[in-house]
Amino acid sequence: MKTKFVNILILFITTFVPSLLLANEINIYSHRQPFLINPFLELFTEETGIKTNVVYSKKGLAQRLKAEGDKSPADVILTVDIGRLYIYDDLDLLAPINSKKLLNNIPIYLRSPENTWFGLSKRARVIVVNKNKIKDGEITRIEDLADTKWKGKICTRPGSHVYNRGIMASVLAALGEEKAEQWAKSFVNNLAKRPQGNDRAQVKAIYEGECDIALINNYYFGKLKFSEDPEQRKWVENVKLIFPNQGENDRGAHVNISGGGIAKYSKNKENALALLEFLTSEKAQKLYGEINFEYPVNPKVLPSLELQKWGEFREDNLPIIKIAELGPLSQKIIDRVGW
Repeated sequence: MKTKFVNILILFITTFVPSLLLANEINIYSHRQPFLINPFLELFTEETGIKTNVVYSKKGLAQRLKAEGDKSPADVILTVDIGRLYIYDDLDLLAPINSKKLLNNIPIYLRSPENTWFGLSKRARVIVVNKNKIKDGEITRIEDLADTKWKGKICTRPGSHVYNRGIMASVLAALGEEKAEQWAKSFVNNLAKRPQGNDRAQVKAIYEGECDIALINNYYFGKLKFSEDPEQRKWVENVKLIFPNQGENDRGAHVNISGGGIAKYSKNKENALALLEFLTSEKAQKLYGEINFEYPVNPKVLPSLELQKWGEFREDNLPIIKIAELGPLSQKIIDRVGW
């Protein structure tokens, strides 16, 4: 009798305990660097008791997820840029989500029409200028960067990078293909040097006098301003941010998103949803500003105090999916003009 009981106990442990343990954790495939999301995940675990395991990679995760199929251990996808999120959707790797919290917390233009992915934070693509050389009001729109008066004054990272493909798609949506390509050609003609480096490098180039104007994502300004490296803090001392296209009848500044979704074959969809809902909560949305200098997607949450110091701005509320849909044509224009 004792042996029979032991056998039953062993069977229970080997059959059910692993699944019970699994149910209290989730696996995340992330394009976001660990140091950017760890504070959120630690707080999530602290509040819910759900453990998080993260696989991080800059590229290749969508292909990995597709190859794994229904055997994939992934529960949640976290990524930056709508273009990357769109790839997962296009490959049918995300599950539709039914969540009143997410629908209430995230505006319609910052989420999938089928509710397969949701924006979690916003980043504005802004113009930075040497405030000692560019007067207030001289540049107010992205379109102004095509003016020949700025020939040899602009620095940029390569146009093929997703951040610049996004701003190109924004211009394309606003102007149409012909005028957008004219803008891009004139913009490239105004470059001070070959497109290179990341957004930080563009601010450094302004500091070193290589150019007076650049395009960056807004959060890089914060990362440099509060960098542990005193040299990097110097780079932003004479730089100011311009949120473009703020005129009364203008479209507003282009914003992109970080976002997430639930893997189609997730074994823990309930816990995966709990994480996404947590990331749109007031507590987490405030963290995006305090840690990453990103703007909240939840309209009920104010930007961090530091972001508020940089000034209010009106954003372009073009459905963010349009930026992804225009990505291929944007890349063709970028290639044609040599950006």
